[in-house]
Amino acid sequence: MRLSANAEVIASVVAYSFCSGSLVLVNKLCLHYLPYPSIVVTIQLWAALLFIQLGNAFNLMDVDPIIMRFVKPYLLYTVAFSLGVYCNMKSLSLSNVETVIVFRALAPLLVSIFDAVFLGREWPSLRSWGALSIIALGALSYAMTDEQFQSQGLQAYFWPTLYLFVISFEMAYGKKIISGVDMKTFSGPVLYTNLLGWPPMLAFAAMGGEYERLKNDVSARVMNGEEHLFPPMGILLLLVGCIVGTGIGYSGWFCRSKVSAASYTLIGVINKCLTVLVNLLIWDQHASTDGILSLSLCLVGGVFYKQAPIKKVDHDYVDGGTPSKGKTDDGIELGMTPLIESSVQSRSNRGTNNIGR
Repeated sequence: MRLSANAEVIASVVAYSFCSGSLVLVNKLCLHYLPYPSIVVTIQLWAALLFIQLGNAFNLMDVDPIIMRFVKPYLLYTVAFSLGVYCNMKSLSLSNVETVIVFRALAPLLVSIFDAVFLGREWPSLRSWGALSIIALGALSYAMTDEQFQSQGLQAYFWPTLYLFVISFEMAYGKKIISGVDMKTFSGPVLYTNLLGWPPMLAFAAMGGEYERLKNDVSARVMNGEEHLFPPMGILLLLVGCIVGTGIGYSGWFCRSKVSAASYTLIGVINKCLTVLVNLLIWDQHASTDGILSLSLCLVGGVFYKQAPIKKVDHDYVDGGTPSKGKTDDGIELGMTPLIESSVQSRSNRGTNNIGR
């Protein structure tokens, strides 16, 4: 039974939020046992490809074929995706989870500009600019309380800063792809991004000396007569990461198709709240109380953000069949208060609204 338009948006946001928040924590724990970030991500990409191929082989799902004219736009996205994943993993391995989340919280500021300049949306309202400013204030407050910033200055934020710019481009360009590339299934975007994404990750592994570290670690465990070549808990976390990583592939593209690029980016920020809470309970490399309060301020700003509508036109549809105002692809206006404020409105003779991860 097909879900209603409203239910589809809610389902996409909930699924993406769960997978995104979980994957940060799972990968952080996994890197504690298997400190090979690019290799870990590569295995997760392979797991998603295996899932797609098995599903297609047993006729359990439809999959878009590989078409060369679709490869070019996805290749550029994949470069940004791979670089973003690498920057994220490097940030997680060199700093705490909160640092990554705060820099991710700044991304909606940039993506909102991309939305207005390149993706046909109105500029954010005063309410939304205020909400985004609160996010920026929280991030600045966090930086002032972070010991790494105080001791190392901007050097401590090289990878998180690079991650911010890369993921902002990735979010905006990903929305442009899903709006402009005619994929018939959600397996298509997952197939293209993962298939094109694993070779760069293996290259990053070589650049980071991960193969040599892996070889040395295995040799040491063999010499010490240990029963397992790899820590069992690390393997378990890797398997969990493969499952969640496959889930975020599907839920991410599904959610991206339902909301604007800025809203998609902001959803990824807000759902990290759960990650912070769990991190505080199980990990000892977390921020101070003042840092957590600063992070909470970022999340409060996200709560009050309101998605900008599509720029108004004088007719029902613009060129290419894109509806003219500010709802989701199924006619839903999505707000962010408290996390989701969606409503279905009737299509009128004046036109319909449409959203232009």
